[in-house]
Amino acid sequence: MLALILFERAAIVILLAYILMNNDYLKHMLLNRRQRKSVIGLSLIFSAFAILSNITGVLISFDQLSFYPLFGQLTDEVVIANTRVLSIGVSGIVGGPLVGTMVGVLSGIFRYFQGGTDPHIYLISSILVGSIGGAFGHASIKKQTYLTPFQGAGVVVLLELVQMACIYFLSSNRAMGANLVQVIMFPMMLVNSVGMSIFLSIILNTIRHEEGLRAIQTQDVLQLTKETLPLFGSGLNPENAQKAAELIHKTMKVSAVSITNRKDILAFTGAGSDHHRVGSDLVTDLSRQAITEGEMLVAHTRAEIGCHCETCPLEGAIVLPLNDGNDIVGTLKYYFTDDDQLTEVEQKWAEGLSEIFSTQIQLGKVDSQKHLLKQAELRTLQGQVNPHFFFNTINTISAVMRFDPDKARRLLIKLSQYFRANLTGNRQTLVQVTNELEQVRAYLEIEEARFPDKFEISFDISETLHHVLIPSFLMQVLVENAIHHAFKERETDNKIHIALKPQGENLIFSVEDNGYGIPESIIEKLGKEVVESAEGSGTALENLNKRLVGIYGTKSELQIESSSDGTKVSALIPYLSEKEKMNHENSFS
Repeated sequence: MLALILFERAAIVILLAYILMNNDYLKHMLLNRRQRKSVIGLSLIFSAFAILSNITGVLISFDQLSFYPLFGQLTDEVVIANTRVLSIGVSGIVGGPLVGTMVGVLSGIFRYFQGGTDPHIYLISSILVGSIGGAFGHASIKKQTYLTPFQGAGVVVLLELVQMACIYFLSSNRAMGANLVQVIMFPMMLVNSVGMSIFLSIILNTIRHEEGLRAIQTQDVLQLTKETLPLFGSGLNPENAQKAAELIHKTMKVSAVSITNRKDILAFTGAGSDHHRVGSDLVTDLSRQAITEGEMLVAHTRAEIGCHCETCPLEGAIVLPLNDGNDIVGTLKYYFTDDDQLTEVEQKWAEGLSEIFSTQIQLGKVDSQKHLLKQAELRTLQGQVNPHFFFNTINTISAVMRFDPDKARRLLIKLSQYFRANLTGNRQTLVQVTNELEQVRAYLEIEEARFPDKFEISFDISETLHHVLIPSFLMQVLVENAIHHAFKERETDNKIHIALKPQGENLIFSVEDNGYGIPESIIEKLGKEVVESAEGSGTALENLNKRLVGIYGTKSELQIESSSDGTKVSALIPYLSEKEKMNHENSFS
């Protein structure tokens, strides 16, 4: 009978799992357990449920061992059988040590002041249960996962044993303590282990469902990125903006989408198109504010949107600034007729898309800038790197996201970092070593996703040299050349060593591999002219060599040493004074 009554009480904790996973704010706390706000919030929520477990417990009278509901203050002759251990254990397993301990302390203090037989026992046991549960939670948080329902049930059995030990050894009447343990131990173990299993099952099933949704969204975003690349890459104009807005509206399934420049509406599709008209001045105050502040803005009411049309159906909005690398050139806006549709998930995807679109606008601007005509070799290099690499990477991420959405998102970030570094190099003749390293490491992580465990990359570059200026794309071109041409079809034991070391007043930069080597008939031509072969034309090395000679003179020509054991490509890079650096930069501006 006791087990049946306790199962009713355990339903309270199971209800908590449902509430946590169906409230966006509470779910955010649960999925971001390391944040301070989440620790405090989860501690308060679980403490409330642990205290509720005390209040809704079942009183046990030792005179007759009868059960009756808890109403009012306890006398010295009774104790409570409840699901407090389940509530405290869940808090530790889900929230970690701080949450578990805090919930144990608060619920233990409450239980102590409820009175009854030896109330100090339950204060001590509550703290121990919270701390031990938190230790198991800490291990799972470090692995960024949750215990399985079976594991959780096992932990709760352990926690109940801890409480039973406290009751037996700390009771003022050892015989009475043993009698109580005999009555409540197995029903409480059964109820609390089943309750923990159900609680964790609800959480894990919800997370799996959301991961599936994120995978679908990632696929949609990748497809959208492909389709909008030629549109945003051509700059912001009404024709391209309208096509892009329609694609976004169809893919993201929002109520309306708008794209503007700094003054006018370039495109609008969806609800509210009767007064948000293409070609008119900016209608909403929110758009003007986003352009001024350069930050994402979110509105949850019509008043916050700032549309002055009384019949406007739009109740929520996300407004994101678009930039070309230097200035805010316009906005991308998502509208919702129901504010409940505007969740944190939509905000994150919208923010990520705006960054991608801004990068596409920057790429378009770079292509159109007149001063790049003076860097013909650099533009040729960039033309080789970007298109094929971009689409190959997008295809790789499309495949990865099917089985690992988190890794797919990380690769998208690396792709963004890679192109950002490319844009920086495209505007500058010389860049710091740290910028080149960021670009190369982003590139290598993407290549590792495409060809897992195929390459072993090592660096020998002191941090004291990270501020040194080197020609943009120097490291990228040589590393990519080694990856694509050194090893042919070999799948293992492919090593590339990248080094930058002082040599007198200069630096020696080198990329060395253990590949098959280059035929002597080709080495003499590499870096000096186009070499037609099955592996490639050598255009990248030719353009890079011309840039080195143009910046530093013939002393910095590429030096290529090759044998059947591998190839080493090196270049002499002079240290530059501030005056010399400015002269070099100005000569290519």
